[in-house]
Amino acid sequence: MPDEYKHRVVIVGGGFAGLGCAQQLADHDDIEITLIDRNNYHQFQPLLYQVATSLLSGSDIAHSLREVFADQDNVDVKLADISAVDIAAKTVTSTDGGSWTGDALVLAAGSQPNFFGTPGAAEHSFPLYSLDNATNLRSRILGLLEHVDRNPKLIERGALNFVIVGGGPTGVEVAGALADMVNVTVPAEYHSFDAGDARIYLLDHGDVVLKPFSDKAHAYVAKVLTDRNVQLRLSTGVEEVGSGHARFSDGTVIPTRCVIWGGGISAAPLATNCGLAQGRGGRIDAQPDLTYAGTPGVYVIGDIANIAGADGEILPQLGSVALQSGKAAADNILAELAGKPRKPFAYRDKGIMAMIGRGAAVAEVGKNHHEVHGQLAHMAWMGVHASLMTGTRDKIEAIIDWSWDRFTKTGGPHVLDRGDAAEIDWEDDPAVTSSGTSVTPA
Repeated sequence: MPDEYKHRVVIVGGGFAGLGCAQQLADHDDIEITLIDRNNYHQFQPLLYQVATSLLSGSDIAHSLREVFADQDNVDVKLADISAVDIAAKTVTSTDGGSWTGDALVLAAGSQPNFFGTPGAAEHSFPLYSLDNATNLRSRILGLLEHVDRNPKLIERGALNFVIVGGGPTGVEVAGALADMVNVTVPAEYHSFDAGDARIYLLDHGDVVLKPFSDKAHAYVAKVLTDRNVQLRLSTGVEEVGSGHARFSDGTVIPTRCVIWGGGISAAPLATNCGLAQGRGGRIDAQPDLTYAGTPGVYVIGDIANIAGADGEILPQLGSVALQSGKAAADNILAELAGKPRKPFAYRDKGIMAMIGRGAAVAEVGKNHHEVHGQLAHMAWMGVHASLMTGTRDKIEAIIDWSWDRFTKTGGPHVLDRGDAAEIDWEDDPAVTSSGTSVTPA
């Protein structure tokens, strides 16, 4: 370690939490920061669904971590997959044997899909929690359209049936974007079949979608989605996902080659591998000051952590929570290194919002969650998300793509770049018959 560095901080994870922590520390020239991630980029997770539905390209929402810190010599980015953590030594070890030790250790490794033990879900559904997931799903959607363009009879085998599991922001936003794609873009680009034969099912165990919003918002979202031909199946879950079907909890079996999983998240595998005590969702319980069990110099932040709000309830796994917790952890690290006391994390709730489709969104903004719907909420959503994106070019390109989508039928980049996702054996699922859209009626 160069002489000018008095302290070393190791951060595992380059998502909102890890990035926010590193950026907050980077201005302190006496601290060397090692930022470790399995990818060499930061991904803007709230917009993954737009990559999946061809509204944005992957490069619009992924930004090189090295580029972010190109002007800060005290930040060292490492590409590695961390598999073990020694809390006492504040040391992490990668799958290939590399190790890093710091005066402070920050675990911000994020999350992974939670399939809740649903048979076949991990093997056959399409989660939407990483850029790789998003490009994979995009290629499956486009691949299905290409298959049907060549052979419209595949519609009878469920080629245009899309099942979305989970009525939270991920499920609702992808349902709205997919509906726009089917209703507007597909008729403009594909002329060999009727896009009206497509079926989009949105399932949730609850009695409403977007549960955290108000009853007024629930009614608005339900109307927008149903007007765009999304079939809401509330109080309904998925009991099984096959290679060519999905079995609902009400007994319905839908032939489909595209089950999109937005049914929840759990902590990244590191939470289990590092041997730390886990709480709800397999996440690591953070103390009020974001340390692990009050361990000085060891912090757990972002989606890998259970972080309590002012009311004692666990805060949701949101980008805003992750970003703020990253900055707060950095402040406490600086306080520790200066011999000062750590402070409890105080989350500043700026509201919640969700895009429902072209010209349709819902937002509850400010401390009192003032509610707006429609075009105004749509504009607010675009402004907030553009402001949170990492690079200036990313912001500009996203705004251009959103504007293009708003005034054209063809939308964004329809790039089928994952050939494996588009390959389908139409005879590989014995649960599916060759006729009808429901093997077992509801």
